[in-house]
Order: sequence, then C-alpha cells, then structure tokens
Amino acid sequence: MSASRVPQQLDRRLALDLVRVTESAAVAAAVLRGRGDEQSADEAAIAAAHRELAHMAISGRVVIGEGVEGEVPHLFIGQSVGAGGETVDIAADALEGTTLCAKNMPGSIAVMVLAAPGSLLNAPPVYMDKVAIGPGYPAGVVSLTASPEDNIRALAQAKGVSPSEITALVLDRPRHAALIAAVRAVGASVKLITDGDVAGIIHTTNPRDSGVDIYLGIGGAPEGVLAAAALRCIGGQMQGRLILDTEAKRSLAKALGIRDFTKVYDLEEMVRGDCLVAATGVTDGALLHGVRFGRDMVETDTLLMRAATGTVRHIATQHRDLDKFQLDA
Repeated sequence: MSASRVPQQLDRRLALDLVRVTESAAVAAAVLRGRGDEQSADEAAIAAAHRELAHMAISGRVVIGEGVEGEVPHLFIGQSVGAGGETVDIAADALEGTTLCAKNMPGSIAVMVLAAPGSLLNAPPVYMDKVAIGPGYPAGVVSLTASPEDNIRALAQAKGVSPSEITALVLDRPRHAALIAAVRAVGASVKLITDGDVAGIIHTTNPRDSGVDIYLGIGGAPEGVLAAAALRCIGGQMQGRLILDTEAKRSLAKALGIRDFTKVYDLEEMVRGDCLVAATGVTDGALLHGVRFGRDMVETDTLLMRAATGTVRHIATQHRDLDKFQLDA
C-alpha cells in the first residue's frame, strides 16, 4: 500500500526550520553520549529543541511531549511554542533512546513532528500495543486483533515468501517473552532492540536494508504516534491500542478526550492530516549516522518527510557556525 496522500496544508517552508530543531537537539545530546547520564542528555536535547522552536514562524501547541507541566521545564503537553505564524500541533521526542545515547549504542535519534491542528492522536504517556509493516502490501494484512502467528503468516503470504523469511523487530523486555516465543514458533526470526521503537517502526519501510519486515509489541504510546507520522509520509500500515490498565491511566486518557479505552487505532486515526517529520541521528544506527564532531565543524544526518507529497529527503549537513549550538553552554 502506498502512502495515502493528504491535502497539502502545512507551509513547506517550515520543513528546513524543523530540521534545525532536530539537528540542535541531536548535537546537544551527542555532546553527552557515552557518559552514562541519561537525564542530562535528555535535558540538553529538550532545551536545545525548545530554543530552536521558539524562533520558528509558528503558533505551535505541544500535543505529544516530554511530560506534563511541572515535571519537565520545556516541551510539556499543552505548552505553546513558536514566534507566531501558522498554527500547528507538535509531537516531540528530543532524545528517543536516552539509554542508547548514555551508553553510546546504535539507534538514538532526535525526532519532531509538525502537524495540522487536531490531526494527531492525543496519546497520554502510557504504553501502546503496536503492529506495523512497510508499504507495498494490500490493506489489512496485519491487525492487532490477530495473533502474532497469524500476522506473520499473513505478511509472509503477501510478500510471497515462507514465514522463515520474515523478521520481526521486538523491544527486548520481559513482557514480550510469550510474543517472542510465538514468532519463533511459526518459523520467523526475531530481532531484538533495547530502546528506540520510533526508529524501529521506520525500519519496516525498508526491509531490504534494515532486515526488518514487521514491528510487534508494546512500547510507548507517544512514540507510537511519532512513528505513525513517519509512516503517514513514507507509507505502510500500523495499528495501536492504548494500554489503560489502571484508573490513573484511564484518567489521563479521559483528560485528553479518550472515551473508548479498548479502541484499536489505524494509522489514519493516529495521524489524520498533513505533517512534517524530521529525525536526526544522535548515535550511529541503521537508520541514520550519529553526530560527528570535527575541529571546525559538526556533521549531522537527518531524514525529512512530508505526508502531503510523500517526499522523503536525506539531509547530510556540515555546520561551521558552531556558536548556534552553544557547545560551551
């Protein structure tokens, strides 16, 4: 299935400004990679992203953020950002894969989404059960109402291969023990990741290079919406279901207007309109190179995607104006 085209709503001139946001966040985090301090790296990335967003010609509202007001100083849910201009909703993960960054392991990225107002699922900071595949398949190949085994078989049939040629990407968590066993029982392979399921879901769009055919399992709901925005641009299929297993979590969902606590959301329900997505590598990974520091420049590697046109740009940048990154701050 190709990417569903959406009305061209967002000003394309915002795209490179958005790239500057994720570049700044990635550089700020990369200064601290490998130092074992997740919190400092996360805080540095958030502060850098917020600083750049403040200069953008937008009237932005954070709908997927780094936390709630009072818990984090910037990019909290409901915060207004921007210098004034086009009205947009924002989904932000200034440092996805904080553990990966702290340990200098592959796959940490800075990712940001600008979307048409009201078009993003207002996901609370809870878990989400997810299934995702890339483009090129008939609609409805995979579903959260099907078992992992049935999803693997259906994808294999659609791809014209045996289940043994399918690789599923799964977060390496104790909660996924039964899922991993089920995938292997049907003959498929499992690729485990410790963190970074936004990048993990994006990997399904290019199985030839990533070796990943399907994403399965439970991860963060905000990250699910960010990943859905990327698939909205590139193409693919995804479903998500919020895990609202306590009264506190259900209260969070109610506050965001969610009434059906068992609903399965399709891709088009998680991201309903136009969006721009930028992702910049912090550490080296299969999706993006990490930030590289030279004597007189900094190099960044970014993917820029747009739903209205299905355009995906790979932007490798050499920055020589190092003052903008406030590296000595």
